[in-house]
Amino acid sequence: MAKLRIVGGRRLSGRIQVEGNKNSALPLLAACLLTDQECVLSNVPRIRDVDVLIELMRGVGAIVDGVGTGSLRVRCPRMTSDRPDPVLVGKLRGSVLLLGPLLARFGSARIAEPGGDFPARRTIATHLQALAQMGAVPVDEPGHALDAPNGLTGASFYLDEASVTGTETALLAAAAAKGRTEIRHAAMEPHVVELCRFLRGIGVAIEGEGTTTIRVEGPQRFGGTEYRLEGDYIEAGSWGVTAAITGGDIEVLGARTAALEVVAAPLLKMGLRCSYADDRLVVEPSALTAAGRITTGLWPGFPSDMVSLVTVLATQADGRTLVHDWLYELRLFALEQLSAMRAGLFLCDPHRIIVSGPTKLRGRLLDARDLRSGMALIAAALAADGESTVTPLETVERGYASLVDRLRSLGAQVEREN
Repeated sequence: MAKLRIVGGRRLSGRIQVEGNKNSALPLLAACLLTDQECVLSNVPRIRDVDVLIELMRGVGAIVDGVGTGSLRVRCPRMTSDRPDPVLVGKLRGSVLLLGPLLARFGSARIAEPGGDFPARRTIATHLQALAQMGAVPVDEPGHALDAPNGLTGASFYLDEASVTGTETALLAAAAAKGRTEIRHAAMEPHVVELCRFLRGIGVAIEGEGTTTIRVEGPQRFGGTEYRLEGDYIEAGSWGVTAAITGGDIEVLGARTAALEVVAAPLLKMGLRCSYADDRLVVEPSALTAAGRITTGLWPGFPSDMVSLVTVLATQADGRTLVHDWLYELRLFALEQLSAMRAGLFLCDPHRIIVSGPTKLRGRLLDARDLRSGMALIAAALAADGESTVTPLETVERGYASLVDRLRSLGAQVEREN
């Protein structure tokens, strides 16, 4: 278990190029299992979550070349197992995305409880509901066991929540189902749109991506394709806010301007001097003021994945800000550690926190309990007086490539200890 030692009080400054969208990479890799033809993905983020999914895919028959680089070649001539490694499944919530391809190619799927952030609070009921609508039958075995002995059949159904991975699971299954499928109350996030574009590349007929109703009809035979992932707008926002928390300046390249607008909206409300154009986010030193209220929402609302960093940013703003994350509760609990850094926090309930600032933070030992709050705690430590230690670092490296090297390139005084 690695630690990151941080000497705070240094302003970050420089330029960062983001890698491909983490939340697109996982469903696109899973989609490669639908076809026996070669698929090539480029601009793939070099992160731990991608590495775990690749090992899961290899365990069920996939051949993946280029691991550790930004370009992957994936082939799966034959599915060899319906049981992905349960230990690896327990490390990655995205392992649920294997259900559709396994049912399509093997006729059955047996996966353990998916892990990742807040596994006990994030069910896959919506995913299973969608699969049942297309003919998957639950089997009384540990974990999640499904059979589709006669294959999947297209259906028309309404998802009980606009879950991103629930929508992606439905899309992956619908792509292989006989006939036409209509998915209503679908998620609209950019990574769902990317999955639809990739599926179209291997021969699937899709209409309505980016709306709440998506229609899907699979091909007689899947082909192969090449696809370049869009830049990760959450990563871009993370670097921009981290620099702002330290009072620094940064230029972040590679994320789409339309996605950056969603991330930047509450930052501008706090008086942050930032601009976004030509797939480029620029942040300059600013005198921050409290935003009053910041609330997360479904796309195109402010992403929950950014709420932890914005909460830390609010500790450096003048006045009170109410941060409301209606989706996840344990994410805000993880930020209670900021109180021991002298931050002015009041946790109203599991979904709302009031932040009073500005406060000069003080370094301490910090527990990275999930990916996004872990990155937020690193940002707090970078702005704090004295030395901090964030552990386990692997939690944050699940979603941020070359984290230590990139921090150093921006002027941070950090050291990794294994």
